[in-house]
Amino acid sequence: MTFEDLGLSPEVLKAVEEVGYTTPTPIQEKAIPVVLMGRDVLGCAQTGTGKTAGFTLPMIDILSSGRARARMPRSLIIAPTRELAAQVSENFELYGKYGKLSMALLIGGSSFVEQEQKLDRGVDVLIATPGRLIDLFERGKILLADVKILVIDEADRMLDMGFMPDVERIVGLLPKIRQTLFFSATMPPEIRRLADAFLMNPKAISVDPPASAAETVTQGLVKVKGAAKEKRAALRALAKSEDVKSALVFCNRKRDVDIVFRSMERHGFSVAALHGDMAQPVRMETLQSFKDAKVQFLVCSDVAARGLDIPAVSHVFNFDVPSNPEDYVHRIGRTGRAGRSGKAFTLALREEGKYLANVVRMLGMDIPEVTLEQDSGWEAGEAEEAKPGRSRRGSSRSGEGSRRGGSRRSGRRSQSNREETVASETVAEETAPSATPANDVAANAAAESPEEVVTLDAAVEPKPRPAARSKAREQKREPRRGKPKQESDSLAPGETAFGDHIPAFLLRPAKVA
Repeated sequence: MTFEDLGLSPEVLKAVEEVGYTTPTPIQEKAIPVVLMGRDVLGCAQTGTGKTAGFTLPMIDILSSGRARARMPRSLIIAPTRELAAQVSENFELYGKYGKLSMALLIGGSSFVEQEQKLDRGVDVLIATPGRLIDLFERGKILLADVKILVIDEADRMLDMGFMPDVERIVGLLPKIRQTLFFSATMPPEIRRLADAFLMNPKAISVDPPASAAETVTQGLVKVKGAAKEKRAALRALAKSEDVKSALVFCNRKRDVDIVFRSMERHGFSVAALHGDMAQPVRMETLQSFKDAKVQFLVCSDVAARGLDIPAVSHVFNFDVPSNPEDYVHRIGRTGRAGRSGKAFTLALREEGKYLANVVRMLGMDIPEVTLEQDSGWEAGEAEEAKPGRSRRGSSRSGEGSRRGGSRRSGRRSQSNREETVASETVAEETAPSATPANDVAANAAAESPEEVVTLDAAVEPKPRPAARSKAREQKREPRRGKPKQESDSLAPGETAFGDHIPAFLLRPAKVA
């Protein structure tokens, strides 16, 4: 089947042909005719299958007739991230260049003035993230009473990021009679419940099983001994051993993105960083540099795991095993797109064994293990015993680690002593094999009286605390020394409880009536 068989207009077909596409993907083949009929659609397909073009192409044809009014968009597309919203707008510009549709992109980090000016002129297609859309609506800059088509893209990601209350509020502001297109890469029960609330008699389109990995992606697993330092070394070794054209490196936390970025940059890699705390202009510039092949490696958080269409990505490296197994599918879906082949490697420490087991259970298959030239791999049975949050170094040290810990926990030094001994602590740890509080006590005793050192044991028993006083004993306890006693008859004549100083107001003569 070709795009001509789907019933699209000649203008759209010409734009698609210029882009270079001739055969629609399965989700496009099934969704485009249904959208042109005006029915609601519940689409579920794995990432990288062309869901965005599945609703942008028919929307261009539907909206070609008619005219938008000021502040009243005719269609609304809600996306979870700024990057995905910007990509959807690029699709409309690409496929709708022979039409006369106006479009506005409402995302955070951009100028309010420019967005308000576009809304005042009237837009046919409004693409927005939930936060900025609600912000402008509350300012009175948008009226949603004329929306004919609503698209909710990457609905499962909306749920993960906590945007669903905002989406439900936005849907409540729209007309009841509308066409709704609901697309998601996975279909958990929560998404199914929301789809039932938003859609009216939808046409369900499911191309691939939910949460399934693309067959064009070759997966690999590298089990790393040690901690984060060894994992960074394994990442560099793996990147050098592979023929990498462009690659995404995913981390679970934003601070790890910066750490891995600096590590790769110090070792001479062409690398950039991308996460949600960066300013929007910097994020867009970084992403564009990666698309233009000016940067070979992009270290990022899950902000780049959904919906971004960068066909030239040859490799994906999961520096961290995702805590949510469905995120694994979205991450590796950034490669092997549009029929191309790609590779995805996951680096896992022993303590990440639980997360890795969840990914394997979701995929229904084991990830092939890859062995590097350096020392890697887990010992037998470690994957089953691994627990998240417990590091290998902390769990395996019983001798040397406890002795070093004892040295750090030894008696408190004075401020002057501490400043003098900071520089020699490292040498002391390496030269003293058993630096414990007991040894510190023995050293001090040796300095004063060498004869007493022989009587000291290897461990000094702490002095027991005195037993707590009973309540009755506390009541009978005499007052503390220095506590002011009450004035009594024992004072000498003329003596007061004020001592030598008597307030001036007491020296004034009293007026007697």
